[in-house]
Amino acid sequence: MKTLKRTIFPIISTTIWISLSEFVRNEYILKSYWIKHYHSLGISFPDESINGVIWGLWSLLFAISIFIISKKFSLLQTTFLSWYFGFVLMWAVIGNMGVLPIGILVYAVPLSLFETFIASFIIVELSYKPEKYRA
Repeated sequence: MKTLKRTIFPIISTTIWISLSEFVRNEYILKSYWIKHYHSLGISFPDESINGVIWGLWSLLFAISIFIISKKFSLLQTTFLSWYFGFVLMWAVIGNMGVLPIGILVYAVPLSLFETFIASFIIVELSYKPEKYRA
């Protein structure tokens, strides 16, 4: 039961937060940038159901990574290390592939930092301060 409360529940809660954040950012805020950029490359934006499944898996893996990093670092250190590994490296790769619309970074950087901070906060609060939530 302790594992459920201190590991699984925080990771699942964080995965849900990350998934929702990614969906809102990429479907409602930035989708037109992605579609225009892909169109300019002569390819269509990958919008099939399998892409959503893969992003859900990415969200789970990102939450697990944040959980692991948070065991050794403070909240802010966890936030910035996780953000670097989760987003900066991804942007470097997709930028190198030529499929990153650079203009989105004006929005994506602060929104992804916010997403990662909240994700790190959820992990820290639910994993390491369970006494705060006891009845």
